[in-house]
Amino acid sequence: MTTIHEVARAAGVSISTVSYALSGKRPVSEKTRMRIEDAVHALGYEPDAGARMLAGRRTHIFALTEPLRADTHAPTHMAFVLATAVAARRQGFDILLLTDEQASEGMNRVAASNLVDAILVLDVAPDDERVPIARSVGTPTIFIGLPDDREGLTCVDLDFEAAGRLAVDRLADAGHRRIALLGQTEVSYRKSNFPRRLLRGAQEQAAARDVTLDWSASGSAVTDASAVRACTETALARGDRAFIVHAVDDVHQVLLSVLAEHGLRVGDDVSVISAAASFDTAALPVPVDTIPLVPQRSCELAVDLAVRRLDDPLAPAEIHLIPPEYRSVGSVSPAQD
Repeated sequence: MTTIHEVARAAGVSISTVSYALSGKRPVSEKTRMRIEDAVHALGYEPDAGARMLAGRRTHIFALTEPLRADTHAPTHMAFVLATAVAARRQGFDILLLTDEQASEGMNRVAASNLVDAILVLDVAPDDERVPIARSVGTPTIFIGLPDDREGLTCVDLDFEAAGRLAVDRLADAGHRRIALLGQTEVSYRKSNFPRRLLRGAQEQAAARDVTLDWSASGSAVTDASAVRACTETALARGDRAFIVHAVDDVHQVLLSVLAEHGLRVGDDVSVISAAASFDTAALPVPVDTIPLVPQRSCELAVDLAVRRLDDPLAPAEIHLIPPEYRSVGSVSPAQD
C-alpha cells in the first residue's frame, strides 16, 4: 500500500507539502500541486477519509445520530433508521450510525474527524443538545424533527400540529363533543417534541371547535397495558365515544380490546382515529382511520436536502413540514344522542 512518504519522495517535496496539497489547509503553488497529483495517480495513493473531505472530495458517508436509550421504542426508531439508510444508498451514500446515549459526543467526534459529508439527526428533543453543535460545525446537518430552538437549522418533519387538528376536525364534524386522546408514554412528553406538538394542535382545535378534549399518557416509559386499560375505562365512564390514539401499536390493541369487552363496535358505537402512526395499522384486529407518519417521506426529503447542501453550502436554512394525510376506512361514526 502506497504511503504519503512515497508520494512526497516521487514529487520531490516534503510530507507536509503533500498533506497541505491534499487537505487544502494551506496554499500550494499550482506547479507543485500538479506534481503531487501526478505522483498520487501514478502510485495509486488513497488519502484517508479526513483528507478527502478537507480537499473538498466527498467521503460518501452520512452520519445518522440516533441515541438509543432505555425508553426508546425500537421498532419505531429503527423504521426511521432503515428509511434513512435506503434513501442515502439510492443517492450513493452509506450511513454511519451513531447510537451514543450522550448524542453530542458522537456528533462532535464525526464532525471533528471530517469522516462524513453530512449529519442527519433523529429523535429530536425539545432542548436538543445537538442544536448548538449543528450551528458550530462546518458539516451540513439536517434534523428529522423539530427542536424548540430551530433558528438557522434545516429541519424536516410531519406537521404534527396539523395532524392533531385534522383528527379533532374529523370527529367534531361527525358531531362528537367529547374526545379522548390517548397519547404517548409519559417520558415521551418530556424527552421528545413530536408528542407535544400533536397534543398542542389537538387542544387548540378542540378549543376552536368547542369540543372537550380529555388527554392521558399511555403509562410509564415502557408501554403499560394496565395503564392504557385504566385510561380507556375512565374515558368510557365519562361518556367519551370518540378516541384519538397517538401511540404505539400495543396501545391500539389494548384500546380495541377494552372497547370489544364493552360490546362497542368501532365505526358504529364508537369512533377511533390513529394519529401519526408509524406502524401498519392494517394489522390491527379492527380497521381504524389513520393519519400516518411515513418514515420514508421525511427521511428521503432529509437526504435530498443534505445532498443539495453539499452542492450549495450557502443555501439558507429551511423548515419543511409534511402535510398530514387522512386515510379513512370507516371507523368514525356519527355521534349518538
